[in-house]
Amino acid sequence: MTTPPRRPTNPMAAAEAAFKPTKKPAIPIREPSAAPNVRELVSIRIDRAVLDHFQEDGPGWQDRINDALRRMVGGKPQD
Repeated sequence: MTTPPRRPTNPMAAAEAAFKPTKKPAIPIREPSAAPNVRELVSIRIDRAVLDHFQEDGPGWQDRINDALRRMVGGKPQD
């Protein structure tokens, strides 16, 4: 019984196979949550002055930001 060669018979084909571009997996489509009024954890960047404005009244500043954003988009149709 003969042993297979340690090196590929065609080094160029082996090199091309090693560096062959792979397909990226498709990004899964995110479906909206089924439950209404469920909050979602997100990360955003806002100016320090805006953050200070909402935090100056103490705890609940995230709710105040959410309420302000909700009032701003209140007149627009939901997608």
